[in-house]
Amino acid sequence: MTTQQQFKSMPSMPELAAMDRDLTFHPSTAADPTALTRTQIDAYNREGYIKGIPIFDTAEIIAQRNFFDEILAQVLRAGGSSYSIYSAHLKYGMVYDTLTHPRIVACVQDILGPDVVGWAGHYFCKLPGEDKIVDWHQDASYWPLSPSKTVTVWLAIDDADTGNGCMRFVAGSHHHGHLTYRPSEAADKNVLSQTVEDAEQFGGIVDVELKAGAISLHSDLLLHSSNTNLSSRRRCGLTLRYCTPDVRAIPGFGWGEEGIVISGEDRSKHWGNPPRPARDFVVDSENLTEMIGLGSKTR
Repeated sequence: MTTQQQFKSMPSMPELAAMDRDLTFHPSTAADPTALTRTQIDAYNREGYIKGIPIFDTAEIIAQRNFFDEILAQVLRAGGSSYSIYSAHLKYGMVYDTLTHPRIVACVQDILGPDVVGWAGHYFCKLPGEDKIVDWHQDASYWPLSPSKTVTVWLAIDDADTGNGCMRFVAGSHHHGHLTYRPSEAADKNVLSQTVEDAEQFGGIVDVELKAGAISLHSDLLLHSSNTNLSSRRRCGLTLRYCTPDVRAIPGFGWGEEGIVISGEDRSKHWGNPPRPARDFVVDSENLTEMIGLGSKTR
C-alpha cells in the first residue's frame, strides 16, 4: 500500500437514483449456525439486527482503543475529522486483521453463509460535546451495490450508550424495502445527506447500547440513527461491512476493488481481493485528501 492508493468514492444522489439496484431484504438461510444461535438468526431475519455479542476481552479492546487513539490524533493534527477514517482495512493492518478476525467472521457466516467478502472498514467517532446527529437512514440507500446483501458489524471501541449517542434501530424496518427520504438540510445538523421522516411508523425504536469489545450486526436496509453526544465521553465504533460474492459493485466508483474474499470463493472474480497492508498508513498533508474523501458517510 502506497500513498498513491486511490480509494472508493461516494455516488451523488442523482447517480444513485439512476442505478438499477435490488433493494429488498434477503433473509439468512443458514441451516447449521456455529457462532450464533438459531434464535439469534431468526431474530435477525425478523427484526433486522442482533446486538450485544461479546468478541474482544478487556486486553484486546484496550489494544484496539490505543491503536485508534494514535490514528485519531494523526488525523486531527492533519486537519481531518473524527468521521474521516474510511477504507481503513486498506490502510491499517490492524483493521484488516479485525475485518478478517475468526470470531467476527464466524458470526457473519451464520448470516451470509460460507462465502463472505469484506468490503469496508470505517471508524465512526463522536467526540465529547458534539451536537450533530445522524438522522434516520438505510445504509443500502447510499451504496452502489446490488443486491442488498450486506451485513454491518459495529464493533464498540468505547462503551456506547444513550448518554454518548449510541446507535438506534427501528426493529423490522428492513422489511419495507427502500424507503423514501428527503435531502438533509443544514438546520438538521445531520452528518449524513439523507433523512427518512417519521421513522417510528416502520417499527419500534431500540437503543443499541454496547460495552466496549462487543458487536452488533444489522441489515443494510434497517433504519438506524444516533443522537448527539453531549456527554464528556467519546463514542467510537468500527464498522465492518460484509456481503456475499454475488453482490455487484456498480462500476465507476472503485467499490469492487476494495472487497476482500475472506472465506469461501468469489467464483466470478468480481471483487479485487487486495492484500493486507504491509504497514500502517501514515497521515500527512499529501495523503490526507484520500483519508477524508468519504468523511460525510458516518454513523
